[in-house]
Amino acid sequence: MTAIDYITVEQALDLIEDKMHIVTGLGASEAQSILSYIHTISKRINKLRISNCLSMKIYEFMQPEYTEKFLLSSWFYSSPVKKMHKNGNGTYMPNNLHFASTKFLASNHPNIYIGSCSQVDEHGYVSLSMGNTYERRMIDAADIVILEMNPNFPRTFGDVELHHSLVDHFIKVDYDVPELPSPELDEKDFIIGKYIDDLIEDGSTLQLGIGGIPNAVARQLYNKKDLGVHTEMLTSEIAKLAKAGVVTGQQKSLHRGKIVTTFILGNKELYDFVNNNPAVMVMDGHYTNHPQVIAQNDKQISINSAIEVDLTGQCASESMGSTQFSGTGGQVDTVRGSQDSMGGKSFIALYSTYMAKNPETGEKEEKSKIVDQLAQGSIVSLQRNDIDYVVTEYGAVQLKGKNILERVKLLISIAHPDFREQLLQDAIDYNIIGENHELFTEW
Repeated sequence: MTAIDYITVEQALDLIEDKMHIVTGLGASEAQSILSYIHTISKRINKLRISNCLSMKIYEFMQPEYTEKFLLSSWFYSSPVKKMHKNGNGTYMPNNLHFASTKFLASNHPNIYIGSCSQVDEHGYVSLSMGNTYERRMIDAADIVILEMNPNFPRTFGDVELHHSLVDHFIKVDYDVPELPSPELDEKDFIIGKYIDDLIEDGSTLQLGIGGIPNAVARQLYNKKDLGVHTEMLTSEIAKLAKAGVVTGQQKSLHRGKIVTTFILGNKELYDFVNNNPAVMVMDGHYTNHPQVIAQNDKQISINSAIEVDLTGQCASESMGSTQFSGTGGQVDTVRGSQDSMGGKSFIALYSTYMAKNPETGEKEEKSKIVDQLAQGSIVSLQRNDIDYVVTEYGAVQLKGKNILERVKLLISIAHPDFREQLLQDAIDYNIIGENHELFTEW
């Protein structure tokens, strides 16, 4: 095996020049050691651009005193990026996730890619380990590639194996793999989870996202048989289903018997499950999340959430008004792919209400998430043309193929009872439906 070029963090930082564009990995794949010290070069640079997705930590370069030096562009807003946004040096990159790499590279050139990997094996290969949403394509395009080789990172398979000779420099590190704690679930989560569980058949293929509701759905599925997985994100709850024998993939029509994902994020139990597990395939995000690929799985199920849904079915899933809250991610990819799947279904799941501060009184009050109109400035993440099922703690309704009059009445039926009468009146006042809507109620 040819010699591996190991350098220190300080030597890696010396390779960074003014006005470079640096890309790092998604979530747990980000280069923690380099990012922890990149602020130390601020005195010798004027501007530096960093592109990332789903930051797991608040690094020193994100602090206000470095606002003039570092611009962070992100495919997904986590808490650290939101704080930088307020300072003016954090900005969002709109994209459907399967296009994250290709559209980025169409107009950007990464000077340096920094990320994480497993230890090199006896054959001279490392694994990109926690994901390949865009990472391998950035490695192929970058002028310089630096990977932090970590013995704690699992060895995974798929599109993530990389011969060490394709990497310019390695840094030996020993930090823990970042974990994503499972959120506490409440009664609403389990009620919504049960509604969705009732609509999932044996042999279905799952896509589950981040959050309480997807976790609640997963915990309801232990009565199912031979489920498969083709998902953007591989979660701790999916690993538990696989270990329990619920997920076998034996009825999958694409990659039979395999769990397909593009990135992994959860707890140590999940990381132990994926380590050296040939049943787990970590694939290129342009492939995994492509709607035409997703659709090749019969009975594909996608489960996503939203911040608000209007009475026609438009979903605001990533912003609160004009304020960016998260990101589009793979919602459109998985929704369209699942509906093109034979027997597939897509679910948008959300609580019927939320608590908000009244600007006049300062008191918190309950607001409906089913609304006559989305909040001013809201980003429409999912068009009403793409909607299938919407689920709250008050029920599950299918909007696919329904006209606006039917949609209004179905969505009002799963809104909180305290808001239903007003929503119906608003629908009339805003001319969403006509005054004589009752003429066709029983038809």
